[in-house]
Order: sequence, then C-alpha cells, then structure tokens
Amino acid sequence: MQVNFIRKPKRTIYVGSVPIGGAHPVAVQSMTNTYTTDVQATLAQIQALKNAGCEIVRVAVPDFDAADAICNLKKATSVPIIADIHFDWRLAVAALKSGADGIRINPGNIGSIEKLKKVVEKAKERGVPIRVGVNSGSLEKDIRLKHGGPTPDALVESAIRNINLIREMSYENLKVSIKSSDCLSTVEAYRRLSEACDFPLHIGVTEAGGLIAGTVKSSVALGALLMDGIGDTMRVSLTADPVQEVKVAYEILRSLHIRHRGPEIISCPTCGRCEINLFGLLEEVEKRAASLEKPIKIAVMGCVVNGPGEAREADIGLAGGKGLGIIFQGEKILKKVPEKDLLDVFWAEVLRIHEENDGQPHF
Repeated sequence: MQVNFIRKPKRTIYVGSVPIGGAHPVAVQSMTNTYTTDVQATLAQIQALKNAGCEIVRVAVPDFDAADAICNLKKATSVPIIADIHFDWRLAVAALKSGADGIRINPGNIGSIEKLKKVVEKAKERGVPIRVGVNSGSLEKDIRLKHGGPTPDALVESAIRNINLIREMSYENLKVSIKSSDCLSTVEAYRRLSEACDFPLHIGVTEAGGLIAGTVKSSVALGALLMDGIGDTMRVSLTADPVQEVKVAYEILRSLHIRHRGPEIISCPTCGRCEINLFGLLEEVEKRAASLEKPIKIAVMGCVVNGPGEAREADIGLAGGKGLGIIFQGEKILKKVPEKDLLDVFWAEVLRIHEENDGQPHF
C-alpha cells in the first residue's frame, strides 16, 4: 500500500550539501554524546551514525575548546556538522569560524539583541543556516508568564518572535524547531507554527526518555506530524546510543512509506506453538541485517501459522518447527533446513535477494 502525504510547502535551505525543505526527503539527524574535544571518539560516533543512515550530526559546544574541535572534525568527515549552542554567543561565533555547517541557538537564552546580531553577522558571512530552537524548558520569562507555562501558543509565540528578530537583521537562512517533552503539546505547537511560517521545520520530542519510552513518544508525535505533511528534518531524542535514534527515525519513516532504507524485519511475538529459539534467531538476523543498505523485507516467524501465510509480503522469510525451519518466498517454500543450519542457510538466501534488489521496496 502506497500512501502519499502532502508535505506543507516550505523554503529550501542547505546544511552542508544536505537540502532541507521543499520537496526534498525528510532528512534524518542525530547528536553525538561524546565530548566534542575528544576528536577521535566523536569521529568514531559520527561514522557509526553515518553508517546507520544519519545525514546531519549535531555536536555540543559547551566551551571554546569544543568550538575549535569542529575544525578537526570537518577535516575528517563529509557529514554536515551543526554546533549546538546555549547561553554564550561567543561560542556560536567561534563554532562558525571553525567551520560548522550550521548552528542551533535558542535566541531567548543567547543574550541581548546586540549579541544575537553578532552571531547572525557571522552566519551571514559564511552563508550558514541557523536553527531557531525553542524548547518548553527555556521559554522567555515574559512569554511563559503571559501563557501560564509552555503551552503550544507560548512555543509558537517565542519562535515567531525570534524568527522576526533575525529577519530584521536581513537574514532568512533559517529552520525552526519548537519542542516539548509532551507529545500533544509538541504536535499542536508544530501544527500552529506550520501555518504561521514557511521556514523548514525540524521536528522532534525533547527529553523523550529511554529507548522504549522515547521511541513510543517520538513515534506518536512525529508520526502524527509527518502524516499531516509537517516536518522537513527530524531527530528522535533518546537516552541511548545515538545510533538507535537513527534506526528509530527510519522505522518511523518506513512505517509511513515516506522513506525506505535498509531492511525491514517483521517477526511474530511467539506463542505456545513456537518450538524453535526464535528470540536468538531474530537477534542474530538483526545484527547481520544492520550492514544492509537496500530495502528488503525479512520475516522471522515462530511457526507455520505465522509463516508463509501471514508473512507472504516479505521478500524472504523463515518459519520455525520442531528442530527445523522452512525458508519461504511469498507462499512458496524454498527449503527445509535443520535448526542448527537454519541461520546460515537463511542468511545466504537473504544476501542473494539483497544483491538482486534494484534498490526499491517490493512491499
């Protein structure tokens, strides 16, 4: 089933070579959790993120050493790097001088208008985009008091205020985010902001939580927004390995048939009919599948009830039995294999189909 969600028309900007907005694909980004000054560790994480499909990486810039480190990062990776700035406008200027492809600031905590102007001038000089990043926890005091807290209207008012401040400085190379840790507030705020401006939107739920809670909250909020055609770039924020953020982001996009990258693995939850170590099989298939880039749908099923019948749309699948398993394609059984050989034989079939794949999803 192919569903086309109509994207809200937004301007196009570029973060490095990655286009954001317009009719371009929703770009997936993440943020390193290494010390930015530890260049080797940060580069290793950037490479792991890139391998998972991450297209833009943000790094923390808490001090001038971190700002200076961006220069060395840029020499060693082609992934666009965004500098994450809070409170000190001088760090934003230093990061821009060091070669950052973009900066994320919250104008509400960056200081005076004059300080903001210095940041904008340096961004303008380099032609680098600014993300106006408004969070529920860092709203301007007057806006918070006016609305009684970080309501959707408060978030939108803060964003529009700061967008206008920068536009008055004759700079419009912007993208915008207004994040809350509350799913419903996030969705409503983005819906209102999308009607109020035509700048590309970076969507996400801030402080979403650990792997399970963060995945659920992000899927609910970002799924709703993407179905509304809202969102030009996205980050799934998790208290976990950043690579997991990228994986969850692509699963959200894949579930909505917006973008397809790498394998989709479907599996049954198991029941009393399962007579094979399905958990172990699935875990190993997931590990091996992490290196695949082309779209392929793989089914790992516990018994023949959930085998060729319910998983017939998969490109390739296995179903367990007592001491053996079957490998199937559609409703056709290709092989019956002893359990001890099942994983290796199955994986050979997966690689064969992946190699033959033309890069398009077949489901």
